[in-house]
Amino acid sequence: QVQLVESGGGLVQAGGSLRLSCAASGRTISSYTMGWFRQAPGKEREFVAAIHRSGTITYYAESVKGRFTVSRDNAKNTVYLQMNSLKHEDTAVYYCATSTKYMSRSHDDFESWGRGTQVTVSS
Repeated sequence: QVQLVESGGGLVQAGGSLRLSCAASGRTISSYTMGWFRQAPGKEREFVAAIHRSGTITYYAESVKGRFTVSRDNAKNTVYLQMNSLKHEDTAVYYCATSTKYMSRSHDDFESWGRGTQVTVSS
């Protein structure tokens, strides 16, 4: 229903910053909660952050709270994830996704997914 393309990943040193973008096409994202997930090698996909369609309500995994900020620009049909004070443990493929649920942290409640962008944090 909606196509999502993540970008902005790369290699960064511990303590550095990256901003990920998720560009949507096919449908407007204004009706969806937008979430970010990540998956490291050998680990389950985990919730990172999400933002309500209003753009005013956000929620985060405890491991990234205070370091990451999710935002959205519905006019540009784009969602962002600003990542500061990056740690080696943040290394993963990061995915964005849409959800019709209000406050879900479960990947089962997200319907459309991007292909992901690699974030590697060197120690």
